[in-house]
Amino acid sequence: MTTIDPLSVLNAVVIAVFGLIIGSFLNVVIYRLPRGESIVTGRSHCPACTREIAWYDLAPLLSYLALGGRCRSCRAPISGRYPLVEGMTGALFLILYLRFGLQLVLIKYLFLAALLVAISFIDIDHFLIPNCLVLAGIVCGIATGFFVTDVSPWYALLGAASTAGFLLLVALISRGGMGMGDVKLALVTGLFLGWPLGLLGLLAGACAGGLLGIFLIAIRIRGRKDPVPFAPFIALGTLIALLWGSQIISLLLHPLV
Repeated sequence: MTTIDPLSVLNAVVIAVFGLIIGSFLNVVIYRLPRGESIVTGRSHCPACTREIAWYDLAPLLSYLALGGRCRSCRAPISGRYPLVEGMTGALFLILYLRFGLQLVLIKYLFLAALLVAISFIDIDHFLIPNCLVLAGIVCGIATGFFVTDVSPWYALLGAASTAGFLLLVALISRGGMGMGDVKLALVTGLFLGWPLGLLGLLAGACAGGLLGIFLIAIRIRGRKDPVPFAPFIALGTLIALLWGSQIISLLLHPLV
């Protein structure tokens, strides 16, 4: 009979709640950064009536449910995007904790997950990947290499070169079909995951994006020339490679008979 460790359960709850709080901050980043607004100063406000949101209405998920998805002041609907980002970030933090436990490497990948969530939703809204977020990813990827040893410096460099190089080649061949922001993001994910997981994540994301694109074209929601934000698929592939990449590679190298 498997016993449940109360400390592990407590840690999981704390990590999940921490993820919800970070998700609330990411909502600020997603909304303000593309508009050139400060993400540090200035109180959160309702986009409809511009009134500042009281501190007791800022609890992740709970405030949205308590208010029935509406602004307390003007009763305008609150976008479901806010609880989605908070819940997604909390779930990702919990999953990563269950995968890596309380180790230094967890900090590295919690940062990566938060970065991918912010970039993905900004790209969905604006077809934009802010350079400041890419730079933050590069700096963190390099800095964590000094005290987190899951990826050697050589493999990190090779991962960054392979992912960015692959998308750069696609961008050159497609003549604008792939944005340079995607190339920069691929460099970041390759730096974090290293070789060969970085490239595996990129290819997984490309497959997911391609299948969704074909489906949307087939049901005539999008045309062949309509732009599709690729950052969410890079993020999805990166998380797949991070969580199950070793098993996937093992299966590819030693397929079941």
